[in-house]
Amino acid sequence: METKAKKTVAPRVEMPCQPADVRARNFEEVALGYTREMAQQEASRCLQCKKPLCMKGCPVEVPIRDFIGEVARGNFDAAYRIIKSTNSLPAVCGRVCPQENQCEGNCILKAKGQPIAIGRLERFVADTYIATTACEQVTGTNACAMPVAGKKVACIGSGPSSLTCAGVCAAAGLKVDVFEALHEPGGVLIYGIPAFRLPKNVVATEVNGLRLAGVDFHLNSVGGRTVMVEELCKDYDAVFIGVGAGLPIFLGVPGENLVGVFSANEYLTRVNLGRAYDFPNHDTPAFPGKHVTVFGAGNVAMDAARTALRMGAESVHIVYRRTKAEMPARREEIEHAEEEGVKFEMLAAPLHFNGDAEMRLQSVTLQKMELGEPDASGRRRPVPVEGQTYELTTDLAIVALGTRSNPILLEATRGLELTERGYIKVNEETGETSMPNVFAGGDIVTGAATVILAMGAGRRAGQEIVRRLVPDGHK
Repeated sequence: METKAKKTVAPRVEMPCQPADVRARNFEEVALGYTREMAQQEASRCLQCKKPLCMKGCPVEVPIRDFIGEVARGNFDAAYRIIKSTNSLPAVCGRVCPQENQCEGNCILKAKGQPIAIGRLERFVADTYIATTACEQVTGTNACAMPVAGKKVACIGSGPSSLTCAGVCAAAGLKVDVFEALHEPGGVLIYGIPAFRLPKNVVATEVNGLRLAGVDFHLNSVGGRTVMVEELCKDYDAVFIGVGAGLPIFLGVPGENLVGVFSANEYLTRVNLGRAYDFPNHDTPAFPGKHVTVFGAGNVAMDAARTALRMGAESVHIVYRRTKAEMPARREEIEHAEEEGVKFEMLAAPLHFNGDAEMRLQSVTLQKMELGEPDASGRRRPVPVEGQTYELTTDLAIVALGTRSNPILLEATRGLELTERGYIKVNEETGETSMPNVFAGGDIVTGAATVILAMGAGRRAGQEIVRRLVPDGHK
């Protein structure tokens, strides 16, 4: 009896990268991107499911099946228009989104270990497309709405949630002003994510597209200090708060005040926003650590460790109190860090930092840990191994344990209801806060999360603002 052969699935098309020994000493992008041939080959693997589960895994609901079908046929402009129908920052998302847990995590081919490389295809489409007008850059088409007379929107912050909200509103014809505390727009996309993962020109292209579409950026404008929500409410028809959650969490161990101990926020901001990585073109100082230790195991920790290597460190260690299997960072980032020479100090926790007579960091004393019974999160709780401590030489320590809500704007804004955790409370469907026509989204609502989740919040709020402010005839 003849048996029916099982249908084989072609393997994923790997994306070329810089060799590890080369990229570990430069800030150029690690992943080099697909060629047209590679992109079409990868797109042709898509099964074009009748009920695409991948789309359900996307926080901004990109019509993934449809854009991939256009890539397979070589219609890259059509693919871009499809992506732009819901995603304001595809070149960013294609690089930094955790696709493995979202769209690719829902791909039916994941069962065979070969999900479609959706993020890589999205990046390819965004990088390949060349817009000829500002309207096209923002929406993917030249069918921009007519300006809505007398209606204005203010966005506080210029990270992914605010940029997305601004894009949705501008595309609908609303006048948008963005107020940014720092001297360059982009928020965490600029100060937090290193150029080797997200080149600065990629962010600049997206920001410039918004500028050309009529969005005005007001820099050095601090929400809660030089820009007050109540005052904006008098001049604008709607206000969106997207200031992020930038207050770093520290370890709380002795010696944390020594010279050479930094939060990941400060270290990455000095290098990224201050362009310390681009010496001598930008002569911005960054602390010169030879032996660097990073505490934490998320994507920010990987970014800090890999940045320290590129800044000239002789050795870089990541200290984590659990095992590598429990690390919350993306697998790709962990693998890249290890390939580049970052060492992992697992099942260890800091007891205290040790300094010299001038209060300069010299080493850290670590407590050996082991995994005990599961805690409330379901993960096995790390517990100290009695009597087992050791010292690790380090002159630069970077604490990457996450962030809390920054209280500056929250404390200065009366009538803004907060959650028990100290974040802004919003209507989950619209993003509206306890203040009428004041919306919020991103990390200041959810706590530290992903770029794409912040964008999803900005999109929901933007759509609600458009629904309220734009007459039906303009939509």
